[in-house]
Amino acid sequence: MAILDASQVLGFLAAAMLITVSPGPDNLMILSLGLSRGRNFGMAFGLGCALGCLSHTILAALGISAAIAASPALFTGLKVAGGIYLVWLGIRALPSTGSVRLDGTMASPESLPMLFWRGLLANAVNPKVILFFLAFLPQFVDSGKGAVGGQMALLGLMFTVQACVLFGLIGWFAGSLGGWLGRHGRAGVWLDRTAGIVFISLGLKLMVEG
Repeated sequence: MAILDASQVLGFLAAAMLITVSPGPDNLMILSLGLSRGRNFGMAFGLGCALGCLSHTILAALGISAAIAASPALFTGLKVAGGIYLVWLGIRALPSTGSVRLDGTMASPESLPMLFWRGLLANAVNPKVILFFLAFLPQFVDSGKGAVGGQMALLGLMFTVQACVLFGLIGWFAGSLGGWLGRHGRAGVWLDRTAGIVFISLGLKLMVEG
């Protein structure tokens, strides 16, 4: 017997895609970074965010997410750490000169692999995503089939794959728009500063929210 049937897969993918394209912290970060740095950088950060979902899948499948959610001290510690990291990313973007390459993409002191890993870490250390996976994945698990952990692992993998596609597209389109804006006056400077403000705001929001 298959671990997942067609109805589970289709229902899960429909819900996952709707959630992925809905306005949220990941989308805001990818949009702001794509606008300020260009297509490749936006896509690299977006793919990192998407693959960060794998860590949450593993935690949920092994039951570690439940332990984190049950420990106020650990959960608060993760919130503070994640918030500080986002604020740090935002502060780094504020002093940018918004310099533009000939192809219209923003010059960046950061490499594509560096932004990929920063996207992955930004998602992986966000405890709210841990809670989301803990609440979302079990809704599509059929306990009557057994192998609950295996079902959650497959669902999490599917979520990650569709997030890679959608986040990559968001980064690409944001980068295209940012490249066009960056060729007009000092728009690049303000795009970078806007990206920094977005990251700082999300970091502070993560730390202070209940």
